[in-house]
Amino acid sequence: MKYVIMLLLTAVWSGDALCQSMENDWNKMNRSKEHALREFQQQKFGLFIHWGLYAIPGGVWKGKTMEEMGIPSVAEWIQLVAKIPRKEYADLAASFNPVDFDADHIVTMAKEAGMKYIVITSKHHDGFALFDSKVSDFDMMDATPFKRDIVRELYDACQRHQLEFGVYYSHNIDWADGADAQYATTKAANDRMGKDTDSFGANLWDPSPNTFSSYLKNKAIPQVKELLEQYPDIRYIWFDMPGLMTREQSYTFYKTVYDINPSVLVAERIGNNMGDYAIPGDNRIPTAEDQFDKPWEAIGTFNHSWGYKAYDQDWKSVDELLYWLVEIVSKGGNYMLNIGPDAQGNVAPTVRNNLQKLGSWMTVNKEAIYGSKPWKVQREGPTTVYITDTEQREKEGFKAAFTSQDFWFTEREKYLYVVSLELPESGVAVVKSLAKGQIGVKQVEILGIGKVAFSQTEEGLLVKLPKAVRKLPKGYTLKITPSSP
Repeated sequence: MKYVIMLLLTAVWSGDALCQSMENDWNKMNRSKEHALREFQQQKFGLFIHWGLYAIPGGVWKGKTMEEMGIPSVAEWIQLVAKIPRKEYADLAASFNPVDFDADHIVTMAKEAGMKYIVITSKHHDGFALFDSKVSDFDMMDATPFKRDIVRELYDACQRHQLEFGVYYSHNIDWADGADAQYATTKAANDRMGKDTDSFGANLWDPSPNTFSSYLKNKAIPQVKELLEQYPDIRYIWFDMPGLMTREQSYTFYKTVYDINPSVLVAERIGNNMGDYAIPGDNRIPTAEDQFDKPWEAIGTFNHSWGYKAYDQDWKSVDELLYWLVEIVSKGGNYMLNIGPDAQGNVAPTVRNNLQKLGSWMTVNKEAIYGSKPWKVQREGPTTVYITDTEQREKEGFKAAFTSQDFWFTEREKYLYVVSLELPESGVAVVKSLAKGQIGVKQVEILGIGKVAFSQTEEGLLVKLPKAVRKLPKGYTLKITPSSP
């Protein structure tokens, strides 16, 4: 009996030592990325692209919509929601021929919108790869008539147009080859400890016959290596859905990335708190109470789905997109906005048009966005908006009516910026947070116009807006030069 106890204690001690060793190694690797993380925080605005075989059904399977079949209602999850067998789903590849896809067009669209980086789904939960993989035939080059490497073309276009590039890779969930995502093994271990196990995302309707460990060894880890070796200037890797991943497995993915390219930043959803930067949630803007000990990136859809959903035309307006951008940036985060091209490779006209208008605003006001950080006051004004998740936005819509009293603040170098999305009827802007005694003001400019007259009272900073402000794309931004203390 004593021998058995000693064996158990030795196993526990060994496990604790292994965890501590991994923790120490991870901390060392993560600390080496401080410069890359600072650069990431300066970017502020990026493009997310969800694209794959799921664009073909576009959220409808055998006459039923996502909502009629179950949850989640986002179109890229159609294989799980409709419980489509692996072979039947894989047959979609034979008709995936996106002849309208133009990498330069998409990258130019993003750049003109003011975006600084692009991240694309190299492999989503369905297991289909948009790049040329040597370890799986379930990819663009081997399984489709298109026979072009989508990731390569976007990567090259980003190089030409000087945008940073990243890839999304679903590591835990792979409905084609990832077995049950080790659900059964995890559940058995948790049952012994009296813990619940969430099967969300796992293929329990038609799991592949191989083991999960063989999937990791023969597909997932090798494909991550392929991505890093084929596209050496990748800056970001966005893993996802790590709910059933062990700490050792998350560490293996992190170290695999680091060993090939130590400057690549890894998103939080690698799992087990091993990401370099945080993700507050899908379609969620953090509240003022949320605290982050890492740089963070908020992600949002253009409608209510990440992948192409043929019947969802509820696109975010330019006003809503601007709110997302200035709210997130004034809190210190990055905003990565998603698009889902259709099966031919087209981006919806409304998406293109709204991004173009957003780009016009960014051309004038970019100085208040890129490289900025939060000021001591994040915003002022009467309008309050909470964006908590995809379902909330889809159910409630976006009903905010901002006023000329609503302002957002950012800081960059020695300047303070005050962003307004509405013009006051009186022609005079009143910024209460800059009242006399709160901060000394030496000079006020309006971005896109120049210097303007101002005064400070106990009520606030008063700025008489020139008529030219009405020609600006949307609202205006004050550039404040504080006086020396």
